[in-house]
Amino acid sequence: MSSNVKPAKKATAKKAAPKKTVAAKAPAKKVVAKKAPAKKSPAKKAPAKKVVAKKTPAKKVPAKKASKPDVKKSNTLNSAQKNAAAKKAAELKAKALASAKNQKEHDAKAKAAAKEKALALKAKAVAAVKAKKERDAKAKVALREREVQRKAREKAATEARKQREIDAKRKAIENEKLRKVREIERRNHEELKRQERRDAEERKRREALEKKMHSKPYGEQPEFLEELKKLLLETRDGTNVDIAIMDSEADEMLVDRERLEYDDEDGSSVASDIQRDQKKDLASLLRLKVDEIDVALARIADGSYGRCDECYERIGKDRLLAQLPVFMCVECRASV
Repeated sequence: MSSNVKPAKKATAKKAAPKKTVAAKAPAKKVVAKKAPAKKSPAKKAPAKKVVAKKTPAKKVPAKKASKPDVKKSNTLNSAQKNAAAKKAAELKAKALASAKNQKEHDAKAKAAAKEKALALKAKAVAAVKAKKERDAKAKVALREREVQRKAREKAATEARKQREIDAKRKAIENEKLRKVREIERRNHEELKRQERRDAEERKRREALEKKMHSKPYGEQPEFLEELKKLLLETRDGTNVDIAIMDSEADEMLVDRERLEYDDEDGSSVASDIQRDQKKDLASLLRLKVDEIDVALARIADGSYGRCDECYERIGKDRLLAQLPVFMCVECRASV
């Protein structure tokens, strides 16, 4: 019986050994859990593996079938196994706790980093919003300043344009005044020149007129002047004879009127008076002719006879011979 029991114990002991290998494999799986600390699910699976390690004492049931004398040996073996399993479980638990702690620290660090990152992002966003507001405010201020500057430039340009227009108008007015002054000066100068020309022409005309007035048209023809003088003397003598006749006839008519008594009823006395007056008028005209002949003889003496009293041009010989005396040419006589 004892021989039979011993092999059974060995079998149980041999069977327990493979369970140790299973328990030994658990830490290798925990190492995998350490490699992925960010994933919380592997850390939670660690206690389940510890349960598998703790179930190993439940398999001691076949050992009870052994004989009583081997109970202490089996108990020592089981206690060693339990101690080893407990040690391994403690190690696993410590590793799990360490990994959990590390995981918590990692999660805390990650959370803190995420919080810091979120705060940084929030601060960055706030800073960006603030910077955007500042940029917008600066842009508004710059836009307002540019608008003010633009308006100032436009106002300055408008004022400059108005000033240029005023200056241009003033300059145009001044130029127009200068032009008018120059035009007046030019006209005055031209008028002065024209006046000078007129004065010169008038002087020439007067000089020519003076020359004509003192000219002697037939001074180089004394024979013709002598002929005219002879004719004028004859005409004067004949005119004086006619004057004497007219005066005598008028006196005779006056004597006859005083001597004879006319009948005033038939109007003979009135007719006689008219005839006597006509003779007296004719005698007066003849005396004027004698005076003109004397003037003509005086001009023949100084050589100016034969010159027109109006245009001071030479009178033609035919006219001088046909009419005694004559002092105007045909044209001037016709215009009188």
